[in-house]
Amino acid sequence: MIRLLVFIVLAVIILGSAVLSVTTKRIMRAATFLLFVLFGVAGIYFLLDYTFLGAVQIAVYAGGVTMLYVFAIALTNKNTLSGIYERLHGGRLIAGAAASLVGLAMVVFVFFKEKLMTVASSADEVPMKTIGHTLMGSEKYQYVLPFEFISVFLLACIIGGILISRKE
Repeated sequence: MIRLLVFIVLAVIILGSAVLSVTTKRIMRAATFLLFVLFGVAGIYFLLDYTFLGAVQIAVYAGGVTMLYVFAIALTNKNTLSGIYERLHGGRLIAGAAASLVGLAMVVFVFFKEKLMTVASSADEVPMKTIGHTLMGSEKYQYVLPFEFISVFLLACIIGGILISRKE
């Protein structure tokens, strides 16, 4: 019962912060709300006893990616950001709502087609050791090389941001 209550609280925090993140007009507030969303997702990982994924969520996404966003925002010229004010016109609002509904229909279709909505028994669960070996292995269908590529790419982005921020 406690786990259900904690899940409901985390879900409300995630959904509320996500809506506020995309509806706010201030970019730093949007980044802050994104941080709350990422912390909420980490909370769900911890609730499911996936402590490794929760720690990675906090370290990589909540810490790294959000700080990268804030760093990029800080590098942007304040005069450029001060003039940004956009109103939603009727056509754009209808197009966005239609695209969202199409995306929702696709997700629901895939869930029912692949029978992902059925309750899995404990015999169907993949052990955490297998997930860890898959994430950190270098063989076919394992993901350590994409992780390393992304880390080098993010490092190059940070170096590029530092070079752009120089006044010379």
